Amino acid sequence: MSFLNTLIAKSLPLVPKSIVGQVSKRYIAGSTVHEAVNVVRDLNAKHMLATVDILGEDVYSESEAVAIKDEWLNVLSTIREASIDSNCSLKLSQLGLRIDSELCYRNLEAIVSAARKAGNFVRIDMEDSSTTSDTIAQYRRLREAGYDNVGVVIQAYLRRSEEDIRALAKLKANIRLCKGIYVEPEDIAFRDRYAIRRNFVLLLRTLFESGCYVGIATHDDYIIEKAYELIERSKLAREQYEFQMLLGVREQLRDSIVARGHRLRVYVPFGQAWYAYSVRRLNENPQIAGYIVKAMFGLNNS
Repeated sequence: MSFLNTLIAKSLPLVPKSIVGQVSKRYIAGSTVHEAVNVVRDLNAKHMLATVDILGEDVYSESEAVAIKDEWLNVLSTIREASIDSNCSLKLSQLGLRIDSELCYRNLEAIVSAARKAGNFVRIDMEDSSTTSDTIAQYRRLREAGYDNVGVVIQAYLRRSEEDIRALAKLKANIRLCKGIYVEPEDIAFRDRYAIRRNFVLLLRTLFESGCYVGIATHDDYIIEKAYELIERSKLAREQYEFQMLLGVREQLRDSIVARGHRLRVYVPFGQAWYAYSVRRLNENPQIAGYIVKAMFGLNNS
């Protein structure tokens, strides 16, 4: 079955977009911010936090980058008006990083400034390795400008991440730690799943020891169990960390983490670029491709 799922995932361009859309409803809040708000409200009712993401990346037009900045400002206003517990998670390539770093910073600062006024928080996502240094530099610049309502992401599969974390720890940075999803050369990234797991746990321990707030972003049982051990050993209060998971993924595990008394934040993506996101997620996790088969033949996806 795993081979079949992989084959289906690789054949997604041949699958009708409407079928992919049926499956994607499980992992995407919808195409509008108001649909995202409804999903977040349901999560909050289950004692879960959220982070909202506007789908899309790699913008090469200044006008489009500014338009996305304006869309983010609207999202922040909508979150405040709806009185939901959600922050924001954005990609710098949306805001013009591929065009000009100053353009990107102006857009980013406008969003972070608006978030601060609204009492909210902005997470700067990490993209492929070509953006790592620039992303960290933009984060540092915001911190130097006095913004403390902003965090960044570190990917455990990158070999440079231990050095990056030790440097960021001096700022008491708020860091989301994840494995990483982009295909990178072996000279800069671990490829072996066990090596990635080991590095994730090493980095997590380093962050806890340095007193940083950590978003533990994983669906991996092994890492979650190790995180539980480190949390207990470090005698951390629940306000010093959180677990993070994707919308629609391993919901029983998600419920279990909350039932054990831990804070958990769910990544809630929405927007018109749902198809590209869906294809990427299905390729990352071919097991999900089984839902494609069920949708194509009208079978129950529960």
